[in-house]
Amino acid sequence: MRSAEVAIHNGDADSRRALWSTQDPVTVFGAWMTGTTAADAENIFHRLEQRFSDCTSYVYDVVSADAVGDLAYTVGYERISATWNGEPRTYTLRVTQLYRREAGTWKVFHRHGDTVKE
Repeated sequence: MRSAEVAIHNGDADSRRALWSTQDPVTVFGAWMTGTTAADAENIFHRLEQRFSDCTSYVYDVVSADAVGDLAYTVGYERISATWNGEPRTYTLRVTQLYRREAGTWKVFHRHGDTVKE
């Protein structure tokens, strides 16, 4: 997961795409963009990879995580330094992700992230 997030913050969403479900329902309640289908998620990933570059730091602090059967979740804080639309930024996101097992592989099907003022 970490390498996929670093990659998208460097302008390459392919690793993130590989981790995400393409089977609805899929939802993204992002800090900057929202979508309610797998097609929306793909569009968001494309838009993000066009705007991000030069990730200098990515840290994911896990607060809670669990898996029961074919469902799992992670809750934590992403601390990121990257360039957005040519402007260097450092920020923290509070993130919850939900996963489901599809054909034996864990796939993300929901992400909610919002900015945290520190």
